[in-house]
Amino acid sequence: MNDEQVIAKLSEKTKAVFITYVQGFNGLTDRLLKTLEERNVPLIEDVCESHGATFKGKKLGSFGLISNFSFYFAHHMSTVEGGMVCTSNEAIYETIRMLRSHGMVREASRDEIKQKYIDEHPDLSPDFIFAYPAYNVRNTEIGAVIGRSQLKRLDENNAKRRRNFEIFLNNLDSNKYRTDFDLKGSCNYAFNLVIKEPSHEFRARVEEAMQKAGVEFRRGSSGGGNQLRQPYLRGIVPERECEKYPEIEHVHFYGYYIGNYPDLKELKIFKLCELLNGL
Repeated sequence: MNDEQVIAKLSEKTKAVFITYVQGFNGLTDRLLKTLEERNVPLIEDVCESHGATFKGKKLGSFGLISNFSFYFAHHMSTVEGGMVCTSNEAIYETIRMLRSHGMVREASRDEIKQKYIDEHPDLSPDFIFAYPAYNVRNTEIGAVIGRSQLKRLDENNAKRRRNFEIFLNNLDSNKYRTDFDLKGSCNYAFNLVIKEPSHEFRARVEEAMQKAGVEFRRGSSGGGNQLRQPYLRGIVPERECEKYPEIEHVHFYGYYIGNYPDLKELKIFKLCELLNGL
């Protein structure tokens, strides 16, 4: 959905706008931010795949009420598993501190919050008051060491990823694949390969060639493509709702992502483009 489509969907029932910056591409516009502010609709930013990407020189993840980052091992930086939630809202911050640790009140950082629950529940041990039904999603000290170490090299590695992606797009045949991505502010951890014209026959040749060459890829691009096709949404969205989004549908069936990492040699990128262009 582009910003016009998002704005058109806003109504009195809208609780928030959740935006995912897929694979490093900025999804913000001045018009969207202004409209959300005027209508007092919170923005929630999913920056899991876009560490370091920007809009007008400001880092994605610093615009909304809440933002989240993923430190999955294939993303820009990793703690092997885990992630991070960011907010400037103190009440949300304290709630998330509790939610990440079984919903326990003792995880709150403010004494007045702890005392409020203790006073309201004198029958409970102060160390074991559960304000929310929640899970244990705390990371480990080892994960923190790995993450903090990688954070020091994040900007440098992101610059390499940007250069790799530009080499890939500049050498890809624009008659067969989409190359006209808006790269302003983007920071991609993957090569986006989108076949220009819908053709199952050509798609089969692309996949066969990459498999034979040992090139790992994921069809559907990020997260398995069109989420409206996934089983978990059956019974929640209408059966053929997915068909209302033709751009997403095209990427779902004819789009891929291929790994882009800081140590990737330029020669490999050239060979990959040569392979794809020759089909």
